[in-house]
Amino acid sequence: MKNWTDKKVIILGAARQGTALSRFLADQGARVVLTDLHGPEALSAEALTLKDAGVELCLGSHPLELLEGADMVCVSGGVPLTIPFLQEAVRRRIQLSNDSQIFMEVCPAMVVGITGSAGKTTTTALLGLMARKFFEMKQSPRHAWVGGNIGNPLIEHVTEMQADDLVILELSSFQLELMTVSPQVAVVLNITPNHLDRHGTMQAYAAAKARILNYQHQGDVAVLNRDDAGSWELATQLKSDLISFGFNRPEGNQNGTYIHRDSVYLQIDRQQLKMFPVDWIQLRGQHNISNVLAACAAAAAASLALPAIQSAVEEFTGVPHRLEFVRNVRGADWYNDSIATAPERTLAALQSFQGPLVLLLGGRDKDLPWEKLAGEVHSRVRHAVLFGEAADLISRALGTVRAGETLQSITQCANLYEAVQKAAELAQEGDTVLLSPGGTSYDAFKDFEERGESYRQWVNAL
Repeated sequence: MKNWTDKKVIILGAARQGTALSRFLADQGARVVLTDLHGPEALSAEALTLKDAGVELCLGSHPLELLEGADMVCVSGGVPLTIPFLQEAVRRRIQLSNDSQIFMEVCPAMVVGITGSAGKTTTTALLGLMARKFFEMKQSPRHAWVGGNIGNPLIEHVTEMQADDLVILELSSFQLELMTVSPQVAVVLNITPNHLDRHGTMQAYAAAKARILNYQHQGDVAVLNRDDAGSWELATQLKSDLISFGFNRPEGNQNGTYIHRDSVYLQIDRQQLKMFPVDWIQLRGQHNISNVLAACAAAAAASLALPAIQSAVEEFTGVPHRLEFVRNVRGADWYNDSIATAPERTLAALQSFQGPLVLLLGGRDKDLPWEKLAGEVHSRVRHAVLFGEAADLISRALGTVRAGETLQSITQCANLYEAVQKAAELAQEGDTVLLSPGGTSYDAFKDFEERGESYRQWVNAL
């Protein structure tokens, strides 16, 4: 839809995505109705000011009569497509969309889109820093815009963007499952079990992720992970060029990044370019080295110069709540990995540490398998402290403490605060205490960030 004048658009979800899209469409002349199951007391001050922009608010329910005369229904990421309101909209053949789709349709600049089961935000933030460094070094008026699922809906800035700017856009499976447009550079970091409570099957989840590539054209670039089967198998269906990333050198003359003799290299146009030593990377864990390799491949696809890439890698220390060091308490290092909302992410976190571990696991389950993580906990973790809604489920997956293994105790607590206090009792000098829950935060917190901030606060109070 190019002309929004007098079009009736229903927007579901009054959090940041829905609020930003409501304001944009109202400015474009659309008749916007923003509906949310929460009452006005739960809405942000920004959402409540939308009435002044001509947006109608419908709070507390999604009445079907809103669909009368609707030209489009836009869905915020947290709203499942299975709710009766959306099923009725589909039955009436009303077009469904979201803020990311509309942004991509009107954005004048090149877009690098980044998705994956893990590592999206770290890779997006690092690539954004590379782009900003590139424009600064060139003393260019061009601007690097970083947003999307990372927490900043770029639809609210799209009218400021210029054709020669660069957009770095994080995309979740929730956003992608509705989209029929792909970015010029599309990065798929990995596809491992996640959000099965929302998508139902691994096949549906993988199909949602793959949509980032499905609408690319000749001359666009896909960035895929040679070390991840879910990402790499998408290489067989590309309409675009390919730059891959992985720890070993790409086969033949394929373009891609890799590690050789403790340095990161780029193989491009049959030549090998040494980019920087691995020890310049300040992030902990093999999974984060993979994220850096992905960012470097995407930077090459976007034609960012090597000095900017090098400067960004040297400077980048990570994103909050992602293996974030909090403090040392009585000789034990405490880390905040609240972003780990799936067992696979906790597994990667465990593999980032050597030495004794006290692990805090819990939250709300997403119908994901815990068996692989349970085996790693028995061999790597000294004390497992369980909390929240999924504690019983995780306890069953872990089973009992067995003689001869690293795991010495499994403790259940009612909530994260109690888990922090218990971990403080168990931790000894030289230990690492790690919050890497494996479950979402929604049983007790607004989001993983609020959970991580609470954890940080309680650790700092010890």
